[in-house]
Amino acid sequence: MTRPNLLPQTVSQTAGPYVHIGLAPDVAGLRGFAPLGTDIAGPHAKGTRIRVEGRIYDGEGALVKDAMIEVWQANAAGIYAHPGDPGYAGVEVGFRGWGRVAWSLETGLWSLETVRPGVVAAQGSAPHLSLWIVARGINSGLHTRMYFPDCAVENAADPLLAALPGDRRQTLIADQDDHEGGTQYRFDIVLQGDAETVFLDV
Repeated sequence: MTRPNLLPQTVSQTAGPYVHIGLAPDVAGLRGFAPLGTDIAGPHAKGTRIRVEGRIYDGEGALVKDAMIEVWQANAAGIYAHPGDPGYAGVEVGFRGWGRVAWSLETGLWSLETVRPGVVAAQGSAPHLSLWIVARGINSGLHTRMYFPDCAVENAADPLLAALPGDRRQTLIADQDDHEGGTQYRFDIVLQGDAETVFLDV
């Protein structure tokens, strides 16, 4: 019996300066490409419409302006748009529960509009957005969550938040800033340092 040839592992590298070209070509100024993953909830989703925005900072407090976030969420009833969710048949037409957001190359600000997710009963999870961040200088994408400040009861029962020390828990909770246009949340992400956002090993 001959041993199969073993190929060497491909060398890893950071995302490089071309994150936007490959994953968000409209932000990179490339025309003729359909925006990728910008419609998270769709027009028929039930629940409260919200806007979320924020910035990302490196360990020295400088803005990171070439990053991208992928977002996953449940709908307002706490159901994911995935066949593995027992309630999948009840997901609204057009609700994807997934989106892709890029930073403004000028301001470093990112934003998204969606519906506020509900409690995910099967997981015992409070309403949250799951975020995956990729940028130049990050070897592997960083996973984190954004929780809502006006869900104190649900947050107190969330197993992930409960497992964190109190001073670290706050890095996953957004600030609320309602205005005439509706409900808005601010969620800044810090990559390193004393105020580093909690990242998940998933």
